[in-house]
Amino acid sequence: MSVKKLGLILGPLLFIVIKLWVHPEGMSASAHNIFAGTLWIATWWITEAVPIPVTSLLPIVLFPLTGALPIRETTEAYGHPLVFLYIGGFIIAVAIERWNLHRRIAINIIYRIGTNLPRIILGFMLATAGLSMWISNTATSVMMLPIGMAIVHQLGANDKSSFGKALMLSIAYSASIGGIATLIGTPTNLVLAGIVEEIYGKEITFFEWFTFGLPISIILLVISWFYLTRVAFQMKTERFSGGRKEIAKQHKALGALTRQEKAVSIVFGLTALCWILRSFVFSSWLPGLNDTIIAIIGAIALFIVPSGIEGKKLMDWKTAVKIPWGIVLLFGGGLALAAGFQHSGLAEWIGTKMTLLQGVHLFLLLLILITIVNFLTEITSNVATASMILPILASLAVAINVHPYMLMVAATLAASCAFMLPVATPPNAVVFGSGYLRMQDMVRTGIWLNLVSILILTLMVYYVLPVVWQIDMG
Repeated sequence: MSVKKLGLILGPLLFIVIKLWVHPEGMSASAHNIFAGTLWIATWWITEAVPIPVTSLLPIVLFPLTGALPIRETTEAYGHPLVFLYIGGFIIAVAIERWNLHRRIAINIIYRIGTNLPRIILGFMLATAGLSMWISNTATSVMMLPIGMAIVHQLGANDKSSFGKALMLSIAYSASIGGIATLIGTPTNLVLAGIVEEIYGKEITFFEWFTFGLPISIILLVISWFYLTRVAFQMKTERFSGGRKEIAKQHKALGALTRQEKAVSIVFGLTALCWILRSFVFSSWLPGLNDTIIAIIGAIALFIVPSGIEGKKLMDWKTAVKIPWGIVLLFGGGLALAAGFQHSGLAEWIGTKMTLLQGVHLFLLLLILITIVNFLTEITSNVATASMILPILASLAVAINVHPYMLMVAATLAASCAFMLPVATPPNAVVFGSGYLRMQDMVRTGIWLNLVSILILTLMVYYVLPVVWQIDMG
């Protein structure tokens, strides 16, 4: 029996067993129903028995029918403001892709930086990470892959060459690492922001996340570049005119900046600038303005600004519907779980059972947590993992008297740093499909980057997060 078929049966079976025969002491009826439903949802998420977005609709069925959470409160999670921040951000991203602005950005970065093998790889990593800060890491890696394959071909490398493998892995790694830098860079960041707002009523702003996420992204990017070019594959540093020639050819083929690219650049630039400046420039005279409103204003502007082509705007609805609506549902499902944990008392009950961890030093606890989430994400969806574990960590933080941000931010970051398996992240799967990599290449190279990232994240969360976000550790 396949894992999917097993999960399809196991999910509802666990739900029935918990409902009928397992009654933990001190757990209220509502919390018990949320607990049973969560096991069903988690089982289907992990095994992907049905598509993950479909599983994310289960709370709408299970929570109201069991009396755990009314239908209104359950469905409100799917219309959370951060869901619309994601929608607005992705409409802007789709506009960037529609007019090929992302390709121009990538090729220009590579053209200006790459003349030898390590620098070509650095150029690819900077371009990929820079784009992944703003658009889907999947779309970024898909766009960068054919450019990378053309460079490998031009250099006369084959699918077994060290350069070919290193370049493919650099695209995957930097797509994941770049997403850490901004609040909209990867869905797990928005899941964290949504759950924090749901539980604590506190907004994590775009600028607030950027001040902590960007340094981590830069550190991991530098380490991964050095590791790929100096340790894992030991790249030669001599110049390769063929590679330069191919990049120059693609750069020349871009031609002059089009009117559409200019217009999209202006809308995108103004939106990003407002996200960054909002919390300390606009807050005094526009207190109602938030990151979601800025994203939606930017998205609406794209439907208004002319493209320069008769009858066409920068964005139309036919193009806009290409955004990944399945992730929107996954957001909603994760936020519905968080609401269920909070309102039913399940979060409080879990917290009381975790007092055994009270004596564990915070640094060691962070190291263990980040390691578990990191390797769990290798075999499960990182967004689903974050959606399942963050409400539990909020309860654990209360039980052991630790600021919840310490545990929740640690887990969120760890979910973006799975570098070993093709199934771990979409960028890993994209580059694995290129034919340049074998499974053992990814595992052998990725496991060391996993371990390094675990240590870096632990150090950053333990020492830097409290300072940057001014967290009271007393």
